[in-house]
Amino acid sequence: MQLQVLYEDNHLIAVNKPAGYLSQGDETGDLTVMDLAKEYIKLRYNKPGEVFLGSIHRLDRPVSGVILFARTSKALSRMTELFRERKVTKTYWAIVTEQPSPIEGRLTGFIYKDAKKNVSKLLPKANSNRHQGAKQAVLDYRLLGRIGTNVLLEVKPLTGRPHQIRVQLAQQLDCPIRGDLKYGFRQANEDGNINLHSRTLEFLHPVKKEHVKIVAEPPRRDQLWQLFQGIE
Repeated sequence: MQLQVLYEDNHLIAVNKPAGYLSQGDETGDLTVMDLAKEYIKLRYNKPGEVFLGSIHRLDRPVSGVILFARTSKALSRMTELFRERKVTKTYWAIVTEQPSPIEGRLTGFIYKDAKKNVSKLLPKANSNRHQGAKQAVLDYRLLGRIGTNVLLEVKPLTGRPHQIRVQLAQQLDCPIRGDLKYGFRQANEDGNINLHSRTLEFLHPVKKEHVKIVAEPPRRDQLWQLFQGIE
């Protein structure tokens, strides 16, 4: 597979993650986007030995779009701090089949991650006897377009909780993402992925102190995404 590089300098590299690939390694041992990025750097710059690449954030396996890695330990620590301090603006696109009401707004709740089942639960409060450690989750959404039964939403998460967009759209807005069986959509997509795409990342470069905006086009081979080609 040919990796689509979206942004690259001596400190950072961003790629357009294909849906279905892991962000980084897990117990499956499957090929990851990090593996592909390391190979790209090794070949392009003729680097001997192991290539350093730091994981700054992750995208769920069935999700596509912008993913950012650090090429130096300094960039890794500084970008991790920017994410932690919520100084990175993240924009996602999601295709659902129900038009939300209202068509734009803010969703707020508390999310608990069940690590054993790899599923997040939305709770009415931060802590309970059964779900210790639930954290607040906040996102903004708005309707971008509708073609037939396919509705395109723009989503801006203000927090970074596990499966946050997936569970909040499904449970608070009654708009599960297409293909997302885990959170209530009734039918799987043919490729097993879901129609959630990391569209943009915006931040102040941790070393150069310049504004950076990275944009990723949705998967070209997915007919549903192609319905909304040209929409901003």
